[in-house]
Amino acid sequence: MYGSRGLKILIMGLIPAVSFAQTECNYFSNMNESGLTTGTPAANGFDSAKLALVDKQINQDIQNGFPGAGLLIIKDGKVVKQTVYGYSLKFDPQSLQPLAKPRLLSCSSLFDLASNTKMYATNFAIMQLVSEGKLNLDKPIHVYIPEYTGCDLNDQCRETRTVRDLLTHSAGYMPDPQFFNPSSVAHYGAGLYSQNRNMTESILYTKLPFADVRGGKPNYSDVDFMLLGLIVEKISVLSLDSYVEKNLYQPLNLKSTWFNPLNHGYESADCAATEVMGNTRGGTVNFPNIRTKPLQCQVHDEKAFYSMSGISGHAGLFSNLGDMAVLTQLALNNGSYAGKTYWKSAVESQFIAPLKSDDSYALGWRRSGAKHSYAPFGHYASNLAYGHTGWTGTVTLIDPKYNLIIVLLTNKKHSPYRNGQFAGDGFATGKYAPIIDLIYQALPETQSFSTTK
Repeated sequence: MYGSRGLKILIMGLIPAVSFAQTECNYFSNMNESGLTTGTPAANGFDSAKLALVDKQINQDIQNGFPGAGLLIIKDGKVVKQTVYGYSLKFDPQSLQPLAKPRLLSCSSLFDLASNTKMYATNFAIMQLVSEGKLNLDKPIHVYIPEYTGCDLNDQCRETRTVRDLLTHSAGYMPDPQFFNPSSVAHYGAGLYSQNRNMTESILYTKLPFADVRGGKPNYSDVDFMLLGLIVEKISVLSLDSYVEKNLYQPLNLKSTWFNPLNHGYESADCAATEVMGNTRGGTVNFPNIRTKPLQCQVHDEKAFYSMSGISGHAGLFSNLGDMAVLTQLALNNGSYAGKTYWKSAVESQFIAPLKSDDSYALGWRRSGAKHSYAPFGHYASNLAYGHTGWTGTVTLIDPKYNLIIVLLTNKKHSPYRNGQFAGDGFATGKYAPIIDLIYQALPETQSFSTTK
């Protein structure tokens, strides 16, 4: 783990010169009425020379084997950087061998957001429903999902769990029950294997045991957001993807944010590829119907793909930098964008407030934290910063103190898998924090930061 002062080597400009494989994008113009406009780094408070070190670092990583990335920086409502780097596909879908000419990322390329789905689909929907008075966080889950009943063998009962328990990851669920894999899920109990959405819902409602009592410190679990997505569906009588499309994405004029993009006119080449050998972890994992080729425009997450038909509250959303600019600015604006309000500011204030038990958590959101620092956000994010990460290689950071947004979308899992690790995870770009730190270091106003945070 590097220390904050360990980045001095980058600030001193000692990154070797590299050939840049990057494209500057222009999603917004100064004549755009969408609510965001473009600006230059220098005019919006950045030291351009220091900010250029971000390009050097990402391109150095790509030269050394990192697949690809997209970076968005918004400051004071101005999009000051929107850049894609590297490749959307590096390995032949048939032979799995490295391509002689890897396919470059484009500004329109979609990325698998993974767990950022939790925020920009499910949490957004939940905040909207709370604002409309259709959802009370302190009501039991079974008020909204009547089927959610019964106790497990340890007398942990579903009727006691509230919606807030799910949002705080304190309902007591295990992090990752692999419903899709009969050998992996068997040790949780009988009858939990499912590669069918209806069956998975039934398991969540009546069969899945708890791993802990409710109300303890947060224990991050995908199950919590699987259930939250189903709550949205029960209240709205719409599928989760239909709800967010109708109530959020269409009104925001988003064109590139979808679950199951292949069902919406996209082709595989339109998406940044994720794992090279499907879900096999380099051939080390096997289960029924496992995918074995590079994944493009199909959600990587196994629970979402195999057990939830690609649409789940915890994973499955795809988007690009342009649409993510709008979604993150909507959050920074406390629920309003381009003259329209999507949820009440007071509701968002409630959702982004730190938990007393662990201030790196809020309601769904992750926070920079003061006592329990959230490592992916680096050393310079203020204690007000919030956002999320995604397993495929995505991070969003929204920092109200500096009126700053950072979105880093990568396909870091599109890399060799050896000794239990994807190569992409080992690069600075794949760790997120080194890139985020460089961005903050290019803002003179952050330099009063204390490393004792």
